[in-house]
Amino acid sequence: MKSLMTTEQLLQGLKHYRRIARQDLLRAPETPHPDAFRVHAEARRGVYGELEAHAAVNAPEDVILYALGLYKALPFVTGTPEGEHAETKGRENGLENFFLMIALDPRTRREARSLRPKLGSQPENGAALQTVAALDGTAKGTPPKA
Repeated sequence: MKSLMTTEQLLQGLKHYRRIARQDLLRAPETPHPDAFRVHAEARRGVYGELEAHAAVNAPEDVILYALGLYKALPFVTGTPEGEHAETKGRENGLENFFLMIALDPRTRREARSLRPKLGSQPENGAALQTVAALDGTAKGTPPKA
């Protein structure tokens, strides 16, 4: 997968997104669902930090593959009530923002989205977790390094 961005551009964009998530944390008390909004912003901020750490030691193409692996591992929660599953929705939103930032082919994102497990189900034989582990270079079935 070819990246149109350098590592420095990738890091700069992720830092910008982290700042936006930080601002959202500060305005959470003003929202209709402050706890859910706070968790959502924290989850996005965490994704950006995780991707920054990965980008600091890996090529942009590897960061993209890593992000796709994280995305495939997320349970599908679209359509659930607004205040529910805030962390998963925040991680999903953070990864989708990253995909927009790098101009990922929409078809690639749709394919990854179609592989995500249903809410409440485990990926078959831990396939999504193994995908992330393989992309991260960790042992089969172990969580990725942050």
